[in-house]
Amino acid sequence: MAAGDPDFEEWVREHLAGLGPLEFKRMFGAGAVYSHGLIFALLDDGVIWLKADETTVPALEAAGSRQFTYSGKDGAVTGLGYWSLPEAAVDDADEAVRWAREAIDVALRKAAAKTAKSRKSRSSNGDIKSRS
Repeated sequence: MAAGDPDFEEWVREHLAGLGPLEFKRMFGAGAVYSHGLIFALLDDGVIWLKADETTVPALEAAGSRQFTYSGKDGAVTGLGYWSLPEAAVDDADEAVRWAREAIDVALRKAAAKTAKSRKSRSSNGDIKSRS
């Protein structure tokens, strides 16, 4: 199933129904899944790739997930902060929702950190201007 496969998107929507309304968008030849305006998963080649960070990667690894990687033009392999939905969750919607909630939490933490960093940067810039 490809990222643009409407049947796969519908399956994902039904499988993750416990999360409430989801939004699907196209992104770089894959699909992106949003909850409350935040991207928390990618869809590519029939795989749900969940946003992860240092707090969730160990559990995802232990559950048998693999990191989303791609090869660049120079052949170098680059890993992104997305990990596959564990196999056990593919057949268990409750388990899938649990993992997806973890991914949403990661998205929330990253958004909060970005906002805090932006505020700090603006504050620092304001301090510099006020000293001039």
